[in-house]
Amino acid sequence: MMNGPEMSYAEYLAYESESGLSEWVKGAIIVYNPPTILHQQLVVFLVTLLKNFVRLHQLGRVLTAPVTMRAMPNGNAREPDVLFLATEHVDRLTETELNGPADLVIEVISTESMARDRVDKFYEYQEGGVREYWMLDPRPSKERVDFYVLDEHGRYQPVPVPTDGIYHSTVLPRFALQITWLWQDDPNPLQPLAAPVSPRA
Repeated sequence: MMNGPEMSYAEYLAYESESGLSEWVKGAIIVYNPPTILHQQLVVFLVTLLKNFVRLHQLGRVLTAPVTMRAMPNGNAREPDVLFLATEHVDRLTETELNGPADLVIEVISTESMARDRVDKFYEYQEGGVREYWMLDPRPSKERVDFYVLDEHGRYQPVPVPTDGIYHSTVLPRFALQITWLWQDDPNPLQPLAAPVSPRA
């Protein structure tokens, strides 16, 4: 991670980072290190899995970094690893950014992003109104997944993983995620289609 120069938000939108991932935080640009192969394998798996599901059920749009999301007016500009935007909120998309919160944001944790994802972004996404937030840590011997859903007071509440290891999303109707898929070496997004998880009754 490298802290860059201060700049306006308009200058940030015109900025091109060689690493492909940068965020505008408190009036300055932050440029991040290129992601690891492990990180990208999981992101590609999730994007492919979610895109197929969302397209099949016509639920909205799935996007991936580097796409800028500005959850709060005049707030920081983040580039979530994966985001889902419900059909009724697609009008928040402009040619250059998502102007408003996504319905679901997924961050894949790395060693350098841990505090940012678990603290800074957690509270930003909560305040900005991101309805569901997943944090996935695929690092060897540190595998962990955390799911949070906004309550009626606009505060994130943790959602424990059921004993069967299947998480049911609150913003994606009928979508079920088998946690063990996440920790496979180069997980196959077609596997759930071959052996679908039964929807919650």
